[in-house]
Amino acid sequence: MERRDRLANIGLLAAAAAAWVAVAVVILTQDPIADPVAGFGGAALMGLASGLTVAPLAWLVAYARHRRIAYRGDWARALRRGGWVGLLVGLLVAFRIQGVLSLPIAVFVVVIVAFAEITLTVER
Repeated sequence: MERRDRLANIGLLAAAAAAWVAVAVVILTQDPIADPVAGFGGAALMGLASGLTVAPLAWLVAYARHRRIAYRGDWARALRRGGWVGLLVGLLVAFRIQGVLSLPIAVFVVVIVAFAEITLTVER
């Protein structure tokens, strides 16, 4: 692992920790029922925090799976997967706030995201 990879992981995890602190502040100080904008802001913050948490962990999993060799494109793939997770979490939380979240809708959204990621990950 090179220095830039280590610093990127530490930086993303520090940003994730800050985002989770912001999520905690929003959850403890805002009421999503009384202020709908706070609910969507909290959903966006939860998505951001989740994505920032998953991205470095996805890179570390790929790094370990490749027997401690960092290949070109691993960071792009990890950031893409973090973005998918962030989008998925934010969308599901927003659906929950609106009261339209049900099991079929959640499964459909997860399958669409998984299909998109598998399509983008396939090696040619």
